[in-house]
Amino acid sequence: MPAVDRRTVANRSFLGRNNDIMAISHCGISSTTPKSMSIIQCLRHIVQNEGPRALFKGLGPNLVGVAPSRAIYFCTYSQTKNTLNSLGFVERDSPLVHIMSAASAGFVSSTATNPIWFVKTRMQLDYNSKVQMTVRQCIERVYAQGGVRAFYKGITASYFGICETMVHFVIYEFIKSKLLEQRNQRHTDTKGSRDFLEFMMAGAVSKTIASCIAYPHEVARTRLREEGNKYNSFWQTLHTVWKEEGRAGLYRGLATQLVRQIPNTAIMMATYEAVVYVLTRRFNNKSNEFYDF
Repeated sequence: MPAVDRRTVANRSFLGRNNDIMAISHCGISSTTPKSMSIIQCLRHIVQNEGPRALFKGLGPNLVGVAPSRAIYFCTYSQTKNTLNSLGFVERDSPLVHIMSAASAGFVSSTATNPIWFVKTRMQLDYNSKVQMTVRQCIERVYAQGGVRAFYKGITASYFGICETMVHFVIYEFIKSKLLEQRNQRHTDTKGSRDFLEFMMAGAVSKTIASCIAYPHEVARTRLREEGNKYNSFWQTLHTVWKEEGRAGLYRGLATQLVRQIPNTAIMMATYEAVVYVLTRRFNNKSNEFYDF
């Protein structure tokens, strides 16, 4: 298959942002593509044309980036939330507090870890089926093309994506407060599997809604990270996609994103709540409530 044709078809594949094993961006699909592939078709195509190892392109940077990204995000969210609550100029634990905390956390996390996710995306968009590009080769190539600034291409789309985390946490905190109210009505201080399953559901529901609302920024971010000069800025990218592919182009890969994000977020939120609960019981001897992050 010619290189151009292989790239056109391969562009139908998909890209998750974190913790995914999928190799190629569904968001980067060409406007000339007649139709999109299903998830199974994408997997089969990647394996047939690039081999099973291609499914793990970008896994290295992904593993490196997950821990610091989550640590920075939750630490910033917690500190900002505590600071806003202590200052008293906004209502304590109000939606405005959650919005401002999520915005701060998203900004700091995106700025600090964008180079890692940029390298991961570039490796996933590498369609060379014969020689797989290494992380070092990718970094050297990007640096040679544009220096340090090149690693921050697509950062504006990440900043616009902060609205997704804002919506996610506002909805999550609302559902969480309702769950805690119901729990208090049961007059029990013990925590069981039901409590953490409820937090998993809260995380899944809130992330689903947020992803559906703000998904176009994922498309813009992926295309901005592609090689070439077709996409130069956030709004220019969205306008180009809309003009060439219509509304459907702005939501390419949404199903794949949800398949990855929903269980990922559900497990992450429940795990965080569990860790906070265990640590607060162990070190503060307080077992009558869950502590907000």
